[in-house]
Amino acid sequence: MAATNSRSCLQYLIHLAHDHLDFRLPEIKALLSLRGKPFTPSENFKEKCPFWCLEGLSEEDVCSVMARSVCAKSAFELWGHGQTHSELRTSLLNYPMENMTPFMRKDSTYRINVYTFNKTLEFADRIKRIDALDYLPFEGTVSLKSPQHVFCLLEDYGTDPNNIPEHPDYIYFGRWIADGQRELIRSHSVKNRHFIGNTSMEAGLSFIMTNHAKVKENDLVFDPFVGTGSLLVACSQFGAYVCGTDIDYNTIHGKGRSSRKNQKWRGVDENIRANLRQYGTEKMYLDVMVSDASKPVWRRTAVFDAIITDPPYGIRESTRRTGSNKDMTKPCDESHVPVSQEYHLSDIFSDLLNFSAHHLVMGGRLVYWLPVYRPETVRV
Repeated sequence: MAATNSRSCLQYLIHLAHDHLDFRLPEIKALLSLRGKPFTPSENFKEKCPFWCLEGLSEEDVCSVMARSVCAKSAFELWGHGQTHSELRTSLLNYPMENMTPFMRKDSTYRINVYTFNKTLEFADRIKRIDALDYLPFEGTVSLKSPQHVFCLLEDYGTDPNNIPEHPDYIYFGRWIADGQRELIRSHSVKNRHFIGNTSMEAGLSFIMTNHAKVKENDLVFDPFVGTGSLLVACSQFGAYVCGTDIDYNTIHGKGRSSRKNQKWRGVDENIRANLRQYGTEKMYLDVMVSDASKPVWRRTAVFDAIITDPPYGIRESTRRTGSNKDMTKPCDESHVPVSQEYHLSDIFSDLLNFSAHHLVMGGRLVYWLPVYRPETVRV
């Protein structure tokens, strides 16, 4: 029992992708909260650094985060660290032997990888670093193809590609536990998606928004500006039931001009349902409908576990809502395109917040994009 307790209080290292820097911390915090765990960084935590040391977690907690995160590349049980290889050696020799022994037995196989951030090492230099770890009591057999245990030496050379130091700023060594879900960005790329539009949300950001919203299995998720359904695709990947609305009749029904190069019109089966079918999650698709987000069409009941959306900003996609100064008394058929008028950004977000206040369940989350103006610094 003592061994179990000691292993539940280990320190873990998360290696993060160096993109979407502002979204990494909220994603990891949200995923940890799904496990009921706080985000507890080490004393020298730096948010922009690609390596984060976390405390107070179990290996199961870390694996749960990595099973969802698209911001994290890999996670390790941290065995030692230091500013120099000498400090690393001291740290490793002070690591409890009882924590190392289960992964160093004679009947086991292992491999040691060397990873460097912001610097490329020659193969010979990598071998030298591995050989320098001969003070560790490995008794198993090296297996490069299918080892039972993988260890990694990670060197951080800072974040400035124009000023790469000769020696690393910091060094870590640990046992690999799990990889993140970076593969989802490639497998769900809009370049290969069945149905796309001019403003389809890229896969990486769609999954980040899904994680920020803490979407989980059997949740009900709604997108009031659904477009071609990129956010529905991401949410359904994690087991949520999805639905949405959009004012654009042609987009909802998959009609009109295609956004693909060398294709004039959309095909017969180009629609949101086909996108979920492409990724094997069609069973999570409830439906979408043509609706104006500025008009109340839902019964005032809290039903959605999350509302995730990318509202139009009037740059690449017009901001319109139905309405006219004239009274419309003539009944309209299904294909009728109603008169529209300008829909100001302030009104869009006011309506979105009001809708969420009435239709989100307690504890539910609203996640949306907000345009921000960042003027470039003028140098004289």
